[in-house]
Amino acid sequence: MNFSGDIIWIGFLASLFAGLGTGFGALGVFAIRRLSEQLQDSLLSFAAGIMLAASFISLLMPAGEFAQAQYQRAWLSAMVVCSGLLAGGGALYLVHRYAPHEHFVLGREGPDASTLSRMWLFVIAITLHNFPEGMAVGVGFAGGDLDNGRTLAVGILLQNIPEGLAVATSLLVIGYGRLKAFVVAFLTGLVEPVGGLFGSTMVSLAEPMMPWTLGFAAGAMVFIISDEIVPETHRGNHSMLATFSLMVGVAVMISLDILLA
Repeated sequence: MNFSGDIIWIGFLASLFAGLGTGFGALGVFAIRRLSEQLQDSLLSFAAGIMLAASFISLLMPAGEFAQAQYQRAWLSAMVVCSGLLAGGGALYLVHRYAPHEHFVLGREGPDASTLSRMWLFVIAITLHNFPEGMAVGVGFAGGDLDNGRTLAVGILLQNIPEGLAVATSLLVIGYGRLKAFVVAFLTGLVEPVGGLFGSTMVSLAEPMMPWTLGFAAGAMVFIISDEIVPETHRGNHSMLATFSLMVGVAVMISLDILLA
């Protein structure tokens, strides 16, 4: 297998590893019936902090380095990376606008989905989260940068743990049994290796697209953070706790980048 093929499989396996964090977190549903609003806001904000830092440290900064090496012009490099960032956010906007789904707090979004059960609306919403996260892990190995990809995979694994617990307990609240809630939450995490395979294949087959692809993955994650997680965690009375939890998540991701480099 050539090195390009190796990177594709490494990206797939790393995103599978990260996606299993959702299932690990969902195991908590067998011990916890319901998360308090305070705990749920802090856990989701912590996950958002990891995603936010990962978007810059492991995606946008390498994208800028690849662009500088390819184009040798600062203005052109910035334009390519920023175009990828905005394209990623725009793509997620279109998916959220036209795919029916339901958030834990914000409720239903997208087209009329009266024929779909609430469980499937939750599943679609979490799938919309997990695919770009898996893609981010896959493209994190762009150019054979194993250290960067490894750091990103560990970071996404950590942020998937509280997300998996939140998903499973939310399914309990709407009437599903513990086993079904765990299985559904676990399966949503398995969307990530699909995204990882897509991302790693993209950067391996089209190396000149690396700056754009890295920026695209970052834009998708930043959109999720700003459009969904922050509004959900700041609607109640725990916005300050959510803010500091997000900052702790950023600090954890920075620490991982330093320790695993």
